[in-house]
Amino acid sequence: MAAAVAHTQAGRQVTVFEAARTVGGRARAVQATLPDGAPVTLDNGQHILIGAYAESLRLMRLVGVDTDAALLRLPLALCFPDGQGLQLPDLPPPWDALLGIARAQGWGWRDKLALLRAAAAWRVAGFRCRPHASVADLCAPLTPRLLAEFIDPLCVSALNTPADEASGQVFLRVLCDSLFSGRGGSNLLLPRTDLGTLFPQTAAQWLARQGGTVVTGQRVQRLARQADGWLLEGVEGTGNTFHHVTLACSPWEASRLAASVDDPAARQWSAVADNLHFEAITTVYAHASSARLPRPMLALRSTAHHPAQFVFDRGQLDGTHGLLAFVVSTSQGDRAEVEQQVLQQAAAQLALPALTPIQTVVEKRATFACTPGLHRPPVQVLPGLSACGDYVEGPYPATLEGAVLSGTATAKNY
Repeated sequence: MAAAVAHTQAGRQVTVFEAARTVGGRARAVQATLPDGAPVTLDNGQHILIGAYAESLRLMRLVGVDTDAALLRLPLALCFPDGQGLQLPDLPPPWDALLGIARAQGWGWRDKLALLRAAAAWRVAGFRCRPHASVADLCAPLTPRLLAEFIDPLCVSALNTPADEASGQVFLRVLCDSLFSGRGGSNLLLPRTDLGTLFPQTAAQWLARQGGTVVTGQRVQRLARQADGWLLEGVEGTGNTFHHVTLACSPWEASRLAASVDDPAARQWSAVADNLHFEAITTVYAHASSARLPRPMLALRSTAHHPAQFVFDRGQLDGTHGLLAFVVSTSQGDRAEVEQQVLQQAAAQLALPALTPIQTVVEKRATFACTPGLHRPPVQVLPGLSACGDYVEGPYPATLEGAVLSGTATAKNY
């Protein structure tokens, strides 16, 4: 939808062919039922944004979303149920980070000094490191407590890749743009509405008002290059050709379509996309009428048998009281096993009454594995054929901001 908006703003007539019945991809609304039979709108995975997501926020406002009402803005906090952890005050950088580290609960002075030294060294180095350094390599001087209670949860939430496998350079870029991009850049922005309303559905309505077309339930089967453009096979209106095609879909779908083009460069692009590896994310929605957290989002101590890293109180976000969303990044194991482990974790760490599972969403290929030195496919596939998504070349991991930035960029590769 970001690509469609950008092309429309550039004065082009846009048609969106969406294979699913609803727009949004991995950031879409899903329907479920609470234990009392009441319907509830969930998300295909619990997402968050941060204040540094300038392009995402700009697009939301452009299509008519009141971001102040739709997003709960909070200072960055990685607080655990026992009150320990880091919480940044509302100050301009770097004072927010300095004071937050100094006040961090449960951290000893060795922990705090180690993190301050490391942060100062990263800043002096211009937030650059060896291309093949992992986050674990980058953070080797830090204490075990910092690794377990700060680096690990931050790394899996931002990169969805374990610290010993994750790109140190991408991690530093995320830290730079969030913690040092300006006041509010590190703020957590928690959706108060479903993800479909937050952008994709609202963007589709905006697109229609601008004269664009969104066709759902239509999967493009092949691309055929014509003298005057591109022919889309397998969808309605296949007699029409298009001057430009943007593959705004998953990397495996984009790879399939690029490979359908009789051109060596397109097949090479497809091969690069096929070499990406993926990590899973599981979101467990569970309910108890009296369940309430001390804050809208808490960090959890994650282990092999207690896998969730974060829990969200939907009652404090969208008013669905008693509904909690547990997020398991780099998820392993089958749906039922992970669900039971998370429910046991909730009982052990949150001291909540017995929770009833509502829905467990497993995205087996939620994000690409953001490893050091990763070769990602470029935006341009061929003249008149481009690709966008969180996986194409760029400085960011698989995030909403990375996705919309790539979508906006396709309008410049027309």
